[in-house]
Amino acid sequence: AASRRAKMAAPKERVVGAAPPGYTALAVKFGERQRSPHYLLVKEHQVREGAGTAHPSGRTLFVLNVPPYCSLGSLSRLFAPCGHVQSVEIREKPEPGEKKEKRTSKFFSRQTARGFRVAYVVFKKPSGVQAAKALSQESPLLISTESHPVKTGISKWIASYAASVVDPEELKAEVDAYMQDYDKKIAEEEAKAAKEDGVPDEEGWVKVTRKGRKPGLPRTEAANLRVLEKEKQKRARKELLNFYAWQHRETKREHIAQLRRKFEEDKQRIALMRAQRKFRPY
Repeated sequence: AASRRAKMAAPKERVVGAAPPGYTALAVKFGERQRSPHYLLVKEHQVREGAGTAHPSGRTLFVLNVPPYCSLGSLSRLFAPCGHVQSVEIREKPEPGEKKEKRTSKFFSRQTARGFRVAYVVFKKPSGVQAAKALSQESPLLISTESHPVKTGISKWIASYAASVVDPEELKAEVDAYMQDYDKKIAEEEAKAAKEDGVPDEEGWVKVTRKGRKPGLPRTEAANLRVLEKEKQKRARKELLNFYAWQHRETKREHIAQLRRKFEEDKQRIALMRAQRKFRPY
């Protein structure tokens, strides 16, 4: 009984590299000098049939616990022996409702995720996912090698600064492409509205819209600045005129006294006019 109690009281040993149910643990190291490995948790990514997503079921490997220093190129190189890697995407956290792939901007969508992240590795063939899971039986994979070193420290900061400098030609090309798509979308909406104008719906109702002869043009930045400047000057004059409450009262009193003086002057002038109109035969 004593030995049984001692076994129950003894703490359980932690299995290094153990993965939660459904996942496979892959040991990786930053470099050869690193002693303790880091574990990536991988499993086959599954989605509902017919769901529009950029990560097809059967060919996508879902990766958890991706370290901050692991880049897209590093993940692609790690899983390249398993098969042709079609695409790699790193996110801050998994999204439950995946939508269709949207067009992202190179200059206006720079949101760098910090800390450990998740990744989606899409292979060209389904066999790549099974081969990636089999990597757990091999020695730890190296993220930074002599042929493909991962930049750290000052070299990483310099590379990040160089990447942050915007190329004017590329920016202009992206803005022009965006404006072309926007103009095309507006033209399609106007054509659709003109086609549906005056046509009754299923219940017999006709949508009536207000159309003026001269549609209002959107204000430009210069016009908005002029309006704001006028409002600012108007508020400043009002504040200077009646800055204190006693100034406001004195202004009212002076105005009332001026009205009374004017009233007395008008009374005297009317009395004088009446006196001049009297009949004087001699």
